[in-house]
Amino acid sequence: MAQDTGRTGRAERTAPKGPTGPKASKGSARGTYAVGDARRQKILDTAVEHFAQWGFNASSLARIAADCGITQGGLLHHFRGKEDLLLSVLARSEQHDVERLFSAPAESVAAHFATVVELAADNERRPGTVRMFNTLVGESGNPEHPAHAYFTQRYARVLGYTVELLEAGVARGELRSDTDCEAVGRETLAVMDGLQIQWVLAPGSVDMPARLRGFLDRLLRDISATPGVDPA
Repeated sequence: MAQDTGRTGRAERTAPKGPTGPKASKGSARGTYAVGDARRQKILDTAVEHFAQWGFNASSLARIAADCGITQGGLLHHFRGKEDLLLSVLARSEQHDVERLFSAPAESVAAHFATVVELAADNERRPGTVRMFNTLVGESGNPEHPAHAYFTQRYARVLGYTVELLEAGVARGELRSDTDCEAVGRETLAVMDGLQIQWVLAPGSVDMPARLRGFLDRLLRDISATPGVDPA
């Protein structure tokens, strides 16, 4: 970095004064960053497809790089290795879910369930990500898998969030006082993941959002403090 700064200083002393030089330099820098961001995005998108098809262990950085039109060394300029690439892909997927659907706290359990259905609909538009998720969850049952800690912590985080929301619903009088919030939370996650597996295997035969909405509607009627409540 110090050498680059020195070269820039000499160039500025000999270049003509005026707006042309500095503007061109800034524009060139922005263009370089944009190319780097686009390449990183391409690597992440390609890695999703490879991890979905072959899992982590059978995926190859060389093949991912080749599909991106770059060398493996070029890929390693953006990611330290295959494990770093995997965790970056997973972090990006989770960030998408949070920003897209969970950036604001739900006002009610019914509102939260509606958001969960929206997430299922959104996932149908990201088949590669859903396939990758299912593949990696299965692999990560092995404690030695690089994503084992991530998925263990993710499920604990999602379950904790769901349980807190359900307990708040009980406190507001929205849900029955005898609601087993942890059991309801685990059941909800199990149904969501189960429907995802069925959808990945046969997308045309499973309407994931509709099936999930039907389950959550029945669940809310069952645990609602008001008998016969309309989930909508």
